[in-house]
Amino acid sequence: MNVTRLLLVDDDPLVRSGLTLMLGGAEDVEIVGEAADGEQALAMAGRLGPDVVLMDIRMPTMDGLTATERLRARPDAPEVVVLTTFHADEQVLRALRAGAAGFVLKDATPTEILDAVRSVVAGDPVLSPAVTRQLMTHAVASERDVRTAAARRRLADLAERERDVAVGIGRGRSNAEIAAALYLSVATVKAHVSRIMSKLDLNNRVQIALLVHDAGLLDD
Repeated sequence: MNVTRLLLVDDDPLVRSGLTLMLGGAEDVEIVGEAADGEQALAMAGRLGPDVVLMDIRMPTMDGLTATERLRARPDAPEVVVLTTFHADEQVLRALRAGAAGFVLKDATPTEILDAVRSVVAGDPVLSPAVTRQLMTHAVASERDVRTAAARRRLADLAERERDVAVGIGRGRSNAEIAAALYLSVATVKAHVSRIMSKLDLNNRVQIALLVHDAGLLDD
């Protein structure tokens, strides 16, 4: 049976003791050391050669995210499972960008933590359900941000009055209603609509409305 060498990193000695009690009984896991901050973790990892580091995020001297970044930059770096009570999006994403293969919360059961350690050793990244939901939410938000930026770049090609007409179309107004609101003739509005479609390579008013919506101009 292969035994996974595990290094525990947490600034709270009670947490480290609790983790040792919870995880030390597993036959396939050997706890090779305990570190109280990121600097100690880097030194001990180099000396002990763990397979997995169970890493807290918030610690003095050097936080767990910085330690993860530096640890994962080493040749033959161990896998890192980030263990924390804090799971804001930016912390999750930074940990994953740093190379962490797992992310579980401190309220996870011993079985869940052990499963995370075993999974990363097997080459399977693992995230807690709460973290997975946050990442999905962040991905949707990021996609929306990219779409908004792209739409605004396209609309930047329009002259000011053309932009005003486009917003009117986005609000579902007819040419006559747009003309009245902007003090233009209906013929002038029609000419603006034609130029908008030509400049933006669009085929109809619906596409104009969708682009304005994506750009967030209806909220301005």
